[in-house]
Order: sequence, then C-alpha cells, then structure tokens
Amino acid sequence: MLRFAPSPTGDMHIDSLRVAIINYLVAKQQKQNFLIRIDDTDKENTIEGKDTQIMQILEKFALLHDSVFHQSEHLHMHQTMAIRLLEQDKAFVCTCTQETIEAEKSVAIANNTSYHYSGKCENKDKAEHFKLKQSGKPFVLRIKKPKHNIIYDDIIKETITVTPDTIDAFVILNADGTPTSNFASACDDILSGVSTIIQNEKSLLDTAKQIHIQKQLGYDTKVDYAHLPSLFHSKDKDIDETSIKSLFEQGFIPDAIINYLIFISNPHAPKKIFTLPEAIKWFKLEDVPNTHIKFDMDLLRLLNKKHLENMDDKEISSLFGFADAEVGKLAKLYLSEASTINELALKIRPIFAPKVYKGEWGKEIKLIKEIIADAPMIQGYDNFKSYIIQKSGLDENNIMTPLRILLTGTQYGPELSDIYPLIKSYITEIAS
Repeated sequence: MLRFAPSPTGDMHIDSLRVAIINYLVAKQQKQNFLIRIDDTDKENTIEGKDTQIMQILEKFALLHDSVFHQSEHLHMHQTMAIRLLEQDKAFVCTCTQETIEAEKSVAIANNTSYHYSGKCENKDKAEHFKLKQSGKPFVLRIKKPKHNIIYDDIIKETITVTPDTIDAFVILNADGTPTSNFASACDDILSGVSTIIQNEKSLLDTAKQIHIQKQLGYDTKVDYAHLPSLFHSKDKDIDETSIKSLFEQGFIPDAIINYLIFISNPHAPKKIFTLPEAIKWFKLEDVPNTHIKFDMDLLRLLNKKHLENMDDKEISSLFGFADAEVGKLAKLYLSEASTINELALKIRPIFAPKVYKGEWGKEIKLIKEIIADAPMIQGYDNFKSYIIQKSGLDENNIMTPLRILLTGTQYGPELSDIYPLIKSYITEIAS
C-alpha cells in the first residue's frame, strides 16, 4: 500500500503533486493499492472545500485511487492508541501551559540553544489522567522521548540518524482530545498497512517521530522510505508558492506538468517527452537525485508546447469552444509563437472575433469584407486570393496586409496559404 496524504489547508502546490505522482507510479509498478488520505487534523487551518478540490486535481491528472478517507474519521482509534501508550507508561500526562512552554523556548533562543521539553511532567502517575479528566483542567499527552537514536534507511538519502533530543517528548494528543499530525499519521499508516512512504524531505524529522510512535505501539512491520529533494525557484526561494491552480490558470496542461515533474525526478529517462503510462514502464525511484532541484519554467513551457503539438486536433479545438479538427490544426500553426493554452487563445480568438475596420487599412478591409460576403465557397488559397484581387481592383501589394488583418485580426502570423484551408468553412463569420 502506498499513500498520498495532502492537507486541506490551502491550494495544492507543485511539490505536493510531484509526491502524489511518484507514489502513484511506484504503486502501479509494484501492483500495490494507492490510498488517498486527507490529513484534516489541523481543524483551525482546514479550509472547507479544499478536500474536494484536491480530489478534483488528482482526477485531472488521472491519478486514480483505490480508496480514500479523512483522518478525522479515525479519531476514536487515534485516542484509543494514545491511551494504550499512557497505560503502558510510554506516554505521560502533561499540564504545562502554553505560556510556560513559550517562555522556555524564549530562554533557549536567547541562549542560542535548541528547545527541549523540560520533562517536569514526565514522572506523573498515569492515574493523573483520570483525575484531570474529572477536574476539567486542560492537559495533553506526550510520548516519552526515545532512549536511543532512531535510525532508518531511505531509498534516496540512504541512512538517516535522528537523536533522542531531536525527537524529544512531543505531544501526541492535544488538550481537546484530537491527535497531532504525527500521531494520527503514524496510527493511520499502521491501520492502512502502508508499506512504502514517499514524501518530501521536509518530513525527515516527522518520519523519525512516526517511527518512534510505531515502535512504541509495537508495530515492527518493515516500511520502505523515500524522501524527495525539494523543488526551488532559485537557491533561496521555495517552490511552495506555485500552486497547481495557478499553473492551470496560466494555460499549462496536466500531461505536460506530469512529464516535467517526472523528468526532473528521473534524469535517466529514456526520452524527454512522454506520458504517465509510459513512465510507469521505466521510472526508478532509486534514480531520483539527492539534491535540490531548481524549478525551470522554460523547460515546463517547452514540454507544454510539445504536448499541445501531440494533442488530438479535435481535442485541442475544444479548448477554444470548437469540436473541429481543422480549428485544432489552425491552433497548432501558432505553436511556433505560443507555448500555453492562454498564449494560443490570444492567437485563435481574434480570428473568430468581430473585426474593427478603422485605421490605415480600414477602407480596403471594408471592401474585401463585402466581396467575401457575396463570394462563393472557394477551395484553394491561390484561387481565393485571385478572386479578391479581381473583384477589388487592388494589386497584390495592397491586398495582403488588409486581407491578413481581416482573416486573423493581426498583421503578423503564419502564412495565409496555410491558414485559409483551415478557416474557409468559417470565412463568412470570420470576415464579418
């Protein structure tokens, strides 16, 4: 079982999508189930509807799941497992106030040292739990910090060692009875039988904490780990601000985004342009580089252009409100000047928009328009141009610019001889 565990606290970002894609790829390669777990333990920051948006994005990228659930559905099980640790003296009741902890953190910062929990509540009798529940006094449950280093193997980063002080005695159950993110995640991975965990390298410490939780719960099933290096815009700027929503709004398509994220994660890819099903055949998690990867917008634009070129003609026409392969071919003529749907739209929409007959060529444009309105259907461009020249009395030098403006809405672009065969069935509408 592999899982993707997004949090519904904001828009999905490109680095999170990469985690989802690679989990999906490996699940398919290993013939394992792919689980979506919505990590909604952070009630304060959870945004209504973001879980639905996450699922819609995954569907757009054809990352089909075998099962899905919200962590909040397992609240009772999380609480039961936390109490088990308390009863086994592997966790303890902590009544330290937030103010006390913040003051201790401030002292640590002032002394230029790392904050560690003071341990003042660690020896409280577990019977204190019942008394506190009866009194209504707020408390949390903390897991006792490990006695030895937590050591685990990582497919990308090799051996990871985390010291007990780094892990510390951290909270597993909040004062309101809800689990912390690390505790809920560790419990749910046990309950779901997750065998391979692939996530961002920002989760390295969280992974160590979750391993500690699982060991204390007596879970010893082998789990494979892989932490992907982070994507960055530049050396010092995180990629987190780049949401999938914003990429869609800029006119990037799912196939290109998938191609890009897999390609930068697998430098030994057998080719540069490919689809998700093709990548399943050769992708290797072991080949993901253990270095930060700079987000390359130029490469994404190039891949987007290539995937638009490879798109079915009728399908690409649907992006502009048509179901006509000829309009799709017309759009592809402009891919020498455009890389995204938005940029193509700036080329295609003026062709079918009403024209304004003003300016330097206004008189000629109006005349050609009237000729086209009364003209029969003419198949070839050369015959069409000859007909306009004959009926207008204009010579070729004076007809090309106004004719181009009338047919395309601009003075520049692909050859009219290439455009005309693709728009001739709309010629009256276009020249209106």
